[in-house]
Amino acid sequence: MKDFVYYTPTEVVFGEKSEEQIGKLTRRYGGTKVLVHYGGQSAIRSGLLDKVCNILSEEGIGVVKLGGVVPNPRLSKVREGIDLCRKEGVDFIVAVGGGSVIDSAKAIGYGLCYDGDVWDFYTGKAQATAMMPLATVLTIPAAGSEMSDSSVITNEDGDVKLGYSNRLSRPKFAIMNPRRTFTLPPYQTAAGVTDMMMHTMERYFTKDDDMDLTTDMAEALLRSMKNAVFAVLKDPEDYRYRAQIMWGGSLAHNGLTGCGVTEDWATHQLEHELSGMFDVTHGAGLAAIWPSWARYVMKENLSRFVRFAVNVMDVPNDYTNPEGTALKGVEAMERFYHAIGMPINIHELIGREITDDEIQEMVRKCSRDYKATCGGLKPLHAEDMKAIYEMAK
Repeated sequence: MKDFVYYTPTEVVFGEKSEEQIGKLTRRYGGTKVLVHYGGQSAIRSGLLDKVCNILSEEGIGVVKLGGVVPNPRLSKVREGIDLCRKEGVDFIVAVGGGSVIDSAKAIGYGLCYDGDVWDFYTGKAQATAMMPLATVLTIPAAGSEMSDSSVITNEDGDVKLGYSNRLSRPKFAIMNPRRTFTLPPYQTAAGVTDMMMHTMERYFTKDDDMDLTTDMAEALLRSMKNAVFAVLKDPEDYRYRAQIMWGGSLAHNGLTGCGVTEDWATHQLEHELSGMFDVTHGAGLAAIWPSWARYVMKENLSRFVRFAVNVMDVPNDYTNPEGTALKGVEAMERFYHAIGMPINIHELIGREITDDEIQEMVRKCSRDYKATCGGLKPLHAEDMKAIYEMAK
């Protein structure tokens, strides 16, 4: 068991009328002029954007708006936000949307308190020592950014997708109304659940087998998300299960399921190169990579994969053949992915065969020009990354 620090300062306001508290909460946390950051037209069509801005204005808080955030949020939009906030004298950021909007808002917050280029944080050239405070109004449960310390940004110059984690970026508060997720398309719902489950699985697949409570909680979360996604795909307006998914996304990535264990994150890093190169949905990319990663590394802790198969995927335990049980767990996960409309390989993800040159380019980027490894369960070198990409073709 590893020593750990569990730090989760975000105030969560959950429920059907939660967004009505945005003005008072922003005022309480010091906001007097706010950047309201959002994505496309859905926030406008739903009326949520106007509602948030009106409530802030009624509280006497100035509002500056910046939309246009896209999936795999772009560095150019971050830089635009930094310039706008400096020009307008913004002192607080409210992200209205999902993980992409929140990640973009976090990057803007870093950049506002730094004299250099915000991309320095993502490349490891600098560490943030301050950032503009921010809050979230969550509309797409998936990334967990509303309670996490993480942000992932894509630099269009070279299609490089990099993450940066710093506790400074944990939002001051997160407003969560499950009704705001009723209109999410089935594919986006399924990809979101895949992402939040993977946030837990990246922590679950570890060599540390002696933190039973953390493991039990992780398994409960994974089972709950499996059940909930089928319910909402059948009935998109099922408030009970939409609420389970919204809360599950936060718990999956606020650090709770990683307490006392060594985390992995190889699947995420391998996927970042896929979505950076092909601009695919992050959750779908994770589904395309994970089965190959699992088969490649499972012998590093076979008993953990057996436990996953039995306790999460309901595979009967063949005590005479642990490896067979573990493999059946991976196959069961593949069936689950297909059942909710997710791919299980790169061909299904991008609709064509990936080329050898494309694989080699992803390996180069993932290994930081062949100088770095990724993964906690089994550290992956460039040759390992290539093998997994080849298996996932």
